Amino acid sequence: MKRAVLPVALLLVALGAVAWLQRLQTSERIGYRAPDFTLPDLDGKPHRLSDLRGKVVFLNLWTTWCPPCRMEMPAMERLYQRLRGRDFVMLAVSEDEQGASAVVPFVAELGLSFPILLDPEARLSPRYGVTGYPETFVIDRDGNVVNHTIGPADWGSEEMVAYFVALLDQRPAAARAAAGGDGGGT
Repeated sequence: MKRAVLPVALLLVALGAVAWLQRLQTSERIGYRAPDFTLPDLDGKPHRLSDLRGKVVFLNLWTTWCPPCRMEMPAMERLYQRLRGRDFVMLAVSEDEQGASAVVPFVAELGLSFPILLDPEARLSPRYGVTGYPETFVIDRDGNVVNHTIGPADWGSEEMVAYFVALLDQRPAAARAAAGGDGGGT
């Protein structure tokens, strides 16, 4: 019995350490200006992050061969549909080496309607410090990373929708400064 307890205890300690390190790593990777980029969508139209200043941006880096990426895509679609028409932009950046040939069938199969960008050479990952897939960065109206999530999430949950609605209700820093307020309320 004692022999079985030690490996289980060591496993729990190791899992706790990994979770703590991920939280630490994530908390250190927020509060900075999001690196600008320009990437094409599936139709070849370029999308530049800095052109979206004043909007809340959901930036997800993923690949078609990643099971957790596939798992979270329907929840991303639900979030996108709930916030469509507001100052909310969802950008899902595929880092598949095969580019559109791998991504188009994946998007069709899952019925995704949000913009999918292509980065087959994975140039964006090192700029954001991505360690695996999927990773999501939430960028506020001022262009700052305010949330970084490693791994899949239930983006369509009521809690997530409420988080994004609250973020959308915040005015950009320039508007808060011009009004002489701190951003709380209107």
